[in-house]
Amino acid sequence: MAKIAIVEDEKAISDIIKYNLEKEGYDVYTAFDGLSGLEMIENIDPDIVLLDIMMPKMDGLQVCKKVRQTKNMPIIMLTAKSEEIDKVVGLELGADDYITKPFGMRELIARVKANLRRTSEVVQSAEQSDENTLVEGGLIINLEKYEVRKNNHVIELTLREFELLKFLASRKGKVFSRETLLEKVWGFEYFGDVRTVDVTIRRLREKIEDEPAKATYVLTKRGVGYYFRG
Repeated sequence: MAKIAIVEDEKAISDIIKYNLEKEGYDVYTAFDGLSGLEMIENIDPDIVLLDIMMPKMDGLQVCKKVRQTKNMPIIMLTAKSEEIDKVVGLELGADDYITKPFGMRELIARVKANLRRTSEVVQSAEQSDENTLVEGGLIINLEKYEVRKNNHVIELTLREFELLKFLASRKGKVFSRETLLEKVWGFEYFGDVRTVDVTIRRLREKIEDEPAKATYVLTKRGVGYYFRG
């Protein structure tokens, strides 16, 4: 069963989340400050991380940034703040999802399952694919190694960024709405809003484009959505 790391400084909230996730059969580990959480994540290498933003010693945004330097597991940010900037910054730093407190356990569990399922589907898709490489210009997408190269240099992508790029590049020229991308890339049970797609697209462009403001790979169809050039 999947391992879940919870980094949340409010013990009552952490205990409730832990109890409900263990009822679902997951192995759950907890930490109550950013530094301890970062150490725990490095030691247990969880399948998914639930990460509070406001914490002592090191906030969740800093933890997310450090985790993303070495690991690609899904990260769901937990925040008591309603300001859009917190959500956007978390996504920019590599979080896959966010949920605002107070939240219901059914919604949280659904998001955990959706993120874990999508991760599993990426692995299975690569293992079953007969064609493991997509090539476009100087961009090479290796589906088996989850690796992207441009001009022979490896580009470090999160799993969600890789899955989004793979989905679009496998369907060159076809335009997908933000809602469709949420469904296909984030999962049917995903509860996020379409801005999550916009932020991930922007983050992806910053990594694969020579000039992110003048995209040549992942393009925008104004008023409709996004597509990979074809």
